Amino acid sequence: MDALLKDGSIKLHDKQSIQEYIVSTVTENEGDPADSPPSIQLMEPESAIYWKTVCRFLQTKAQAKGSDAAVTTGTEAAMYAAEASDNNDLLDKILPATVFDYVALVRAHIDAGANYRFASRQLLLLGAMLDFSDSTSRKIAGAFLQDLLRRPLDFEIDETGIEVVIGDGLNLGGDKDWADAVTSLAKKVHVAIGEIESAVLGVVEELARPCRERTADFKQWMHCLAVTGLLLQNVKSFHLLQGQAIQPSELLQSLLLPGAKHAHLDVQRVSVRCLGLFGLLEKKPSEDVVKQLRVSFIKGPAPISTMACKALIDLALWHGPLEVDKALRPGDASQLEQIKMAFTALNFLDADDNMDAEFLDLLYAGLDRTDWGNSVESDESEIMQAVIGEGLGKILLLSENYTSIPTSLHPLLLAKLIELYFSDETSGLQRLKQCLSVFFEHYPTLSANHKKYLSKAFIPAVRSMWPAIFGNAGGTAVIVSNLRKHATQASRFMVQMMHAPLYAVHDETENAESGTGSVENANHSSGPSLECREEGLAVRIAAELASFTGKRTAAERSYMSALCRTLVLIQFHPSEQDAIRLMRRLLNHLTANVHLEKDAMKELKLMAERLESVDSRPEEALALEQANLILGKLELDFNLDVNVPAASCTIPQTPARPRPGRGASRSRRRAKDDEEEMSSEEESSPVSVPVAAGSSRSQRASKTAALTKMMSTANRVATARIEEDDEDEGEESEVTSQDSDDSDEEEFF
Repeated sequence: MDALLKDGSIKLHDKQSIQEYIVSTVTENEGDPADSPPSIQLMEPESAIYWKTVCRFLQTKAQAKGSDAAVTTGTEAAMYAAEASDNNDLLDKILPATVFDYVALVRAHIDAGANYRFASRQLLLLGAMLDFSDSTSRKIAGAFLQDLLRRPLDFEIDETGIEVVIGDGLNLGGDKDWADAVTSLAKKVHVAIGEIESAVLGVVEELARPCRERTADFKQWMHCLAVTGLLLQNVKSFHLLQGQAIQPSELLQSLLLPGAKHAHLDVQRVSVRCLGLFGLLEKKPSEDVVKQLRVSFIKGPAPISTMACKALIDLALWHGPLEVDKALRPGDASQLEQIKMAFTALNFLDADDNMDAEFLDLLYAGLDRTDWGNSVESDESEIMQAVIGEGLGKILLLSENYTSIPTSLHPLLLAKLIELYFSDETSGLQRLKQCLSVFFEHYPTLSANHKKYLSKAFIPAVRSMWPAIFGNAGGTAVIVSNLRKHATQASRFMVQMMHAPLYAVHDETENAESGTGSVENANHSSGPSLECREEGLAVRIAAELASFTGKRTAAERSYMSALCRTLVLIQFHPSEQDAIRLMRRLLNHLTANVHLEKDAMKELKLMAERLESVDSRPEEALALEQANLILGKLELDFNLDVNVPAASCTIPQTPARPRPGRGASRSRRRAKDDEEEMSSEEESSPVSVPVAAGSSRSQRASKTAALTKMMSTANRVATARIEEDDEDEGEESEVTSQDSDDSDEEEFF
């Protein structure tokens, strides 16, 4: 509709206004109009949203023209001022004539019931465009706001006779949009500092009285907590609440904490939400708030656990994860700041032992917990894995602000998010997928350290996703093929993330001149170190391949084959000569000590040729000490074989002729065996003497010899077939998803 108004497709006339729905019943001879409210004609939802849009358009246009008039002079300024005046005049004619008429209009629609709830909200938003400069208007609007805050929640009785609150059970009126509309009107009426806090706290103190006396039912609890949440959402500081009807500490101890322990689950849920809002206003999160939120997160039912998790994540983003942990252990600050190499395993079945666990340990363990018992699967925002995944993504994206998080934990968290993103279990969580997609797009471009963490997370992420290795479960051929496909996609996805250029912010002078930053290639010679570059990732993959020695299972062979196909996607830049020579030496080690498949060897041969072409001194070997120094920077515990030549990469040639099919191979092998058997039998057998036709004994002897020869031949052929089937079975399992993986070249950016 805004576009139609801007284009002039909708013509506004002076005679059309909201006043048409207000019929005054007061004559000039009568007294106070408040004693005789006007007669109201109810609006349809379409009419309500039409008038709201028209009024907002006129107000925005008048403000824009007024701003243009202020920055110009002369005739142009006069023209803009006239246009602004015309729009304001038209807006005044459309809006109700007085605040009293406006209040009567909105009140009539509210009293009309749920069918006019949408129209009531649209009309409520019109209050921000009215003039409340005189005290009478403010008094009338203030009394109307008090009625809105005191209005109880709507409820209905289900078929079992239980009362059920209508709405989300969190916001005033059961609707966030309704609560926002009330807030906007309150800010327009109460403009003085501390005035709106005083008005709302007066209502809270009144509603909290039966709750503190423990005489309130669950509907009264929820109503009081909804108004409290409205206050906590809009207050800027606890300083504005000092000296009011109820103090912040009293609000916490007598209302929020008891509500979080209430028997009714809906009361617990809205109380936990208010506890999170209360913690955001504190200078540092208090012990009572954090402790109750952790109890609700670990022990509470699914809706309460989800709300507590959201509150804890908000506190960690605002105050920092370390401050959240310090709230429960203020004396162990030095212990909390110690370097941590891995996450602590937690058992949610024993909730009491987890009360002292660190915040990130709780979130990390929460991703693996499968018994959250989410009862509202239709609402994705209530799924615990989605809530934790979004929270960890925000923490990692802003990790430069949280220096207390050990650097060793970043790759583990990142690998967990990658596994979550490519998991079949989260395929239906579209909101989570979208959030993680945005996260992965921006994460590698913000900092070189982010690329270092991504490089370190590559191997753990692929290991955790590949089936039937490193303790991972297998499954049927279809399941295994699907899991391998996801793991291969994840590996290529991470390589593409490493390709993303860094966003480098220039100095303040350049920014002031150009007004923008610039995107620089992260692979520039003066850019990040090897740990943050693609070459470092290639060295990690090669070292992972070299760690597989001896006899390998089919799953390990397929894992190595997939790593080889990912490895060749990485491009080495001529500026990284040491990394190029180290990689050539690693390829030597692979070909000398690790038995790879022919296809993998072919890929590595092509890569070796590319490395040799960009090596400025291909005949010069990289010293073993220098190679170990680079491996040490990458935190890789790997020793190169000093007996393998370092300057050349001797990868065996693959046969030019394609490998024949299994049927043809078996036929040729069977024919060869038969020929060898016949020739050996002809050489070793004596010359047979013709036997008379009448000799039955001679005939039986010749039949026995023929049967013996046939059985011997069949046994040898069967043995050869069994050996060949064993070899082909491993090859088949290795390439189960070869075609699907090779054909999947999906771009993620």
